[in-house]
Amino acid sequence: MYKKYEMELAGRTLSIETGKMAELSNANVLVRYGETAVMVNVAASKEPRDGIDFFPLSVDYEEKLYSVGKIPGSFQKREGRPAEKAILTSRVIDRPIRPLFPKDFRNDVVVVATVLSVEPDNSPEVCAMIGSAAALAISDIPFNGPMGSVAVGYVDGEIVINPNTEQRAKTELSLTLAGTVEKIAMIEAGANEISEEIMIAAIRKGHEEIRGICEFITAMQTEIGKPKFEYKSFVTNKEVYDEIVENFKDKMYAGVQGDDKETRDANLENITEAILAHFALKHGEEKAEELKQDIKDCIYELEKKCVRELILKEQKRPDGRKIDEIRPLSCETGLLARTHGSAIFSRGQTQVLSIATLGMANEGQKLDGLDEEETKRYLHHYNFPPYSVGEAKTSRGAGRREVGHGALAERALLPVIPSEEEFPYTIRVVSEILSSNGSTSQASICGSTLALMDAGVPIKAPVAGISTGLVTDDEDPDKYLMLTDIIGLEDFFGDMDFKVGGTKKGITAVQVDIKVDGLSYDIIEEAFEKTKKAREYILDDVMLKELPAPRENLSKYAPKIVRMTINPDKIKDVIGKNGSVINKIIEDTGVKIDIEEDGRVFIYCVEDENAQKAVEIIETIVREIEIGEIYEGQVVKIMAFGAFVSLGGGKEGLVHISKLSKDRVEKVEDVVSEGETIIVKVLDIDNQGKISLKKIGDQED
Repeated sequence: MYKKYEMELAGRTLSIETGKMAELSNANVLVRYGETAVMVNVAASKEPRDGIDFFPLSVDYEEKLYSVGKIPGSFQKREGRPAEKAILTSRVIDRPIRPLFPKDFRNDVVVVATVLSVEPDNSPEVCAMIGSAAALAISDIPFNGPMGSVAVGYVDGEIVINPNTEQRAKTELSLTLAGTVEKIAMIEAGANEISEEIMIAAIRKGHEEIRGICEFITAMQTEIGKPKFEYKSFVTNKEVYDEIVENFKDKMYAGVQGDDKETRDANLENITEAILAHFALKHGEEKAEELKQDIKDCIYELEKKCVRELILKEQKRPDGRKIDEIRPLSCETGLLARTHGSAIFSRGQTQVLSIATLGMANEGQKLDGLDEEETKRYLHHYNFPPYSVGEAKTSRGAGRREVGHGALAERALLPVIPSEEEFPYTIRVVSEILSSNGSTSQASICGSTLALMDAGVPIKAPVAGISTGLVTDDEDPDKYLMLTDIIGLEDFFGDMDFKVGGTKKGITAVQVDIKVDGLSYDIIEEAFEKTKKAREYILDDVMLKELPAPRENLSKYAPKIVRMTINPDKIKDVIGKNGSVINKIIEDTGVKIDIEEDGRVFIYCVEDENAQKAVEIIETIVREIEIGEIYEGQVVKIMAFGAFVSLGGGKEGLVHISKLSKDRVEKVEDVVSEGETIIVKVLDIDNQGKISLKKIGDQED
């Protein structure tokens, strides 16, 4: 049955329709916000997936170029692999809804948000997030919602909900927020060095709108929501768990403690072998084999319990650090001779090698998505090879996690990247994760800052990244402990990964992942306080001691840039027919050339003299020929009535036979020959641009 619901959100009407389309899905909604429309469908398998110990949720945000009236630019003329923005939006939808499913649920669930129409003022990403929460709420899929989402900006000193195109162009903050009525479930932000106080105020104001969205979805669910279906619960085998606890808890409690990851991994491997041997001896090998998966699940639960007890009860961490202690830090710059900039940054057993490359302005990435932005000149890529965690696997290229971590580091550094006018290069940084034991994305922010400084990029301020973790008491959620600089084990068994990148002045990026149903403001405020303190320590005591400021000179292998400006009307003369002129300049000088529509010319070279040669050629091409001026030119053609002389830049003039000499000339060849260079004076330029010249003799002025 068709239903339509409406509410006001940030001064505009948000409507959700259901019952008209995709009737075979578990639930379908069509979200409209202005002229933006996003369809969300959710579906779940009837049976759980066999042999897994996780919840198999899949979220796809599908950008359709017809939604903005574009035909795809690919050879096949259809949408292909999701663009980076679509992948990031899929992750932003996934993160807040995942903790709201039952923890013992193992049925496949798929959420598909399809963008059908986009009005630039109204974000399709926010519509997709709200639509996903609404569709799950009214479906028969077990889901502990509702949840709401908004975008928040900071424009001219004011916090703005769901900023429009004009406001987004001026905003100092791009915050995507999700939450329930009571708590914050997800934070994703990029910011222009704003303070923690402004960030918290923006979160609070966004949460006010989220509460209204949650009430709106609750009203929908009350009226048309389907009863949630029964599912097979996957819980720990209590008898097996109790037996393992009785015999091995003390060993596990000691085993999760160790200075390094290898020691803890070896301890767990030994304990696992001992537990399996215990069950085989006590219950027989056949029964032990039958219980093998239950035993492994129980070992996981016991390890998790021991780690959390160690932190909460003893305020002690698995690697022996204090609660707010950062792992040992080190860094080094200028490791690679032929790259334009390089740095290695280590935090404990997490190690990242970042490499910066400078390129021409036209080497920026072309974007074929739904946004009005067509290119970007700062790129950050993150690679996470299996060897970084000691696994012998083949690399499969960048997945969603790699794209997400690279985008987070890119967002953190973008506010300090110099403008194209200040530094007319395309900049690419690649972070190679050499060793991973937690917080690799934040280490890549630190390493990439140093690589940019090593490359001589005049960044506005150095940026550091750090994360905090959270462990809450299972029986009393108000009792918790926050950890600075979490390792992999603390991230794996903890409740939060609160990542913050920024300068000493303020925040440039935030990303928060949680495994609980939300965060209180006390937790959020404490997390910002701890990350600020840690960020300042990393900058002052480590990074800036290695390299206090960007290097004054670029690498000798980086392209040098000479800039000049020409009359835009002359661009066609410099380029020539089918690029013939500019290609000849490039061939003769060995430089690379970019010409902008406004007449700005960028000449990229390794040797300065080659650039100056190119400048002289271009200046010759674009110069204006003026009456009365004297020029040097080459005789290019001789006729009976005179000689044609090239003045450069494709311009020719005629020296009439009567103007070749003060004396009478019988034949033009008696005075000049083809290929000869002569000095001429411009006598006249007629309405058709024809140039009349006079040959100047040695004795003439």
